[in-house]
Amino acid sequence: MATTGARPSALRRIDGDPDWYEPYNISLAIQAGNLLFVSGQAGIDEHGRTAAPDFDTQARRALANLATVLDRAGASLADVAKVTIMVTDMAYLDDIIRLRAEFFTEPYPADTLIQVAGLAQPDWLVEIDAIAVVP
Repeated sequence: MATTGARPSALRRIDGDPDWYEPYNISLAIQAGNLLFVSGQAGIDEHGRTAAPDFDTQARRALANLATVLDRAGASLADVAKVTIMVTDMAYLDDIIRLRAEFFTEPYPADTLIQVAGLAQPDWLVEIDAIAVVP
C-alpha cells in the first residue's frame, strides 16, 4: 500500500555524465549513510561499448570504471571493503590475482570470485561490483 506523505530518502544516487547505466534504469552506485554500493562494472567505455575482446583490457576498464564511480561519491579504491568479481572463465584467476595487487592496497578488500555462464552482454568477460566506506 502506497503512503501519501513524502519522506526524504536516506539513499543518494551516484550518477555521472555520461551515465553508462542510466538507459537500463540502474544506478552506478547508491550511498546509504557512509556505505557505498557500486553496481557491477564491466569493461565498457562511457557510452556502454565493450572496450576490447580480451580479458585484460576489459578487466582494467572495469576497475577503472569502478574507480570513477567511487570518485564521484568521494571515495577511492582504497575505501573498498568488499568486491565481487564475476568472470566467464575461471582460467582468468591468475590475471585477477595480479590485477587485485595492482589496483587495491593492503588491507585488501574481502572478495568473492565466481564463474558465471554469462553476463549482461555476450562479449563481456568480467564484471566487478563493490561495497565501499565513504570517508
